[in-house]
Amino acid sequence: MANAIFTTPTPVNEPVKSYAPGSPERSDVKAELQRIKNRCEDIPCVIDGKKIQGKEFDAVVSPHNHKRQVAKAYRATEKEIHTAIESSVKNQKEWSNFSWEERAAVFLKAADLLATTYRAEMNAATMVGQSKTIFQAEIDAACELADFWRFNARYMQEIYSDQPVSSPLTWNRTSSRGLEGFVFAIAPFNFTSIAINLPTAPALMGCGVLWKPSPTSMLGCWVGQKILEAAGMPPGVINLVHGDAPMIGNIALNHKDLAGVHFTGSTGTFNMIWQTIGKNISNYRAYPRIVGETGGKDFIFAHPSADKKALVTAMVRGSFEYQGQKCSAASRAYVPASIWKDIKSELIETTNSLKMGDPEDFSNFMAAVIDKRSFDKIKGFIDQAKADSDADVIAGGECDDSVGYFIRPTIIQAKTPKYRTMSEEIFGPVLTVYVYDDNKVDETLELCNTTSPYALTGAIFAQDRYVIAKLAEKLEYAAGNFYINDKPTGAVVGQQPFGGSRASGTNDKAGSKLNLLRWMNLRTMKETFVPPTNHTYPHMSGS
Repeated sequence: MANAIFTTPTPVNEPVKSYAPGSPERSDVKAELQRIKNRCEDIPCVIDGKKIQGKEFDAVVSPHNHKRQVAKAYRATEKEIHTAIESSVKNQKEWSNFSWEERAAVFLKAADLLATTYRAEMNAATMVGQSKTIFQAEIDAACELADFWRFNARYMQEIYSDQPVSSPLTWNRTSSRGLEGFVFAIAPFNFTSIAINLPTAPALMGCGVLWKPSPTSMLGCWVGQKILEAAGMPPGVINLVHGDAPMIGNIALNHKDLAGVHFTGSTGTFNMIWQTIGKNISNYRAYPRIVGETGGKDFIFAHPSADKKALVTAMVRGSFEYQGQKCSAASRAYVPASIWKDIKSELIETTNSLKMGDPEDFSNFMAAVIDKRSFDKIKGFIDQAKADSDADVIAGGECDDSVGYFIRPTIIQAKTPKYRTMSEEIFGPVLTVYVYDDNKVDETLELCNTTSPYALTGAIFAQDRYVIAKLAEKLEYAAGNFYINDKPTGAVVGQQPFGGSRASGTNDKAGSKLNLLRWMNLRTMKETFVPPTNHTYPHMSGS
């Protein structure tokens, strides 16, 4: 290839398709849904490019119809996990030495394949496997994932282009290498895009990766694996494994070649990972990079000057889209009494009117929560609120797992500002509202800032610009993604890099350069064109 300084195509956010009646995309995804319904997918582990399908497997079912088995996710043995790690370590150096534009080409092609050939299959897999409506699947599994791949390729180019200055007679340069060893990517169920970005962001930067998706997101992740293979990803750079989580974690986190952890999940699990790495710190080849996005207790804070209609819409969408299972979903709201008396009826009526059911029915606003464990946990919060004198369930509250794990969108009105559902993460379609006196804005801001240990997302609603500035300042550390007069969900790659601090993670901002910087190991080079030939300095001359 001729010498050249290449630039990647300018990234543009993938347009969200409408799936309106009569549209070609609607017909395509309906056909794909029918195909998935009529088969049970075999999902092997993929280690060093080989598809491994042992005797043991976990059944993957549809949350909205838990009697429907849609896949078998085959479990890796301890020996196979060791083999997968060895493969990642072995292939890392050659992959890292591969020219950056060739690595970028793999992911740029993957993005285009996803946006075209695989779009219907990916959306259908996410709808069936994770119980997302078509709109929620589209903005996640199709658009956001394509955005991750395209924008990350451009960010890599920009990072590599950032070079140091050189003084006369010298040339200073920096070059990037992938982390030596392997990155352990531990993925969540709730976003297909996140589950696949976790391994691919480090891989783009030259890392080898051990990828463990959540069992409940395996169907969508398997489509992602097929796209990467079709895009030309070399075998063994990313090794896909499934199986007993404690076993896999124990082997990976205690391995001398652990170079990093890329994690999205619970705060408790991330704390355990960090503690394990700390205990093993003297056993690693290098200090592992630890990047995590964890829990949240995301808020909406309304000022008396707030637009009431906009506030109600944000509370409904922000709390109940994808059954409140977004890391960013609104879970608590602080509403002044003067506004509450005007919006309470409309909020309850709108919430009770939300249509819920199988996502194959495109008229549904929401579907089922992910599994039995989640259903029982959320139901426990609701049942306790029904029994407690400190709270009233004013909308929803019905739970039914006879066919699928369905929980009606629920609003709890807390009588005390630190009631359990105002402070603890629920991760379901439950919004708790605390009504405060209009003249206690400052005191309630302090409650919003201190009640929860988390700091992931939050939103404020106000019209007065002085007030907006004040609220933003008071809640400066309360949210890594902060929204003004909008719901606290829906971050877009390239527009709102995502991540939080406090107990919500390391805030390394997925979808930005900051995240990619964590997966590279810089080397600085100084070349002197005319080196000195005399060891003495001018000050050493005679007086």
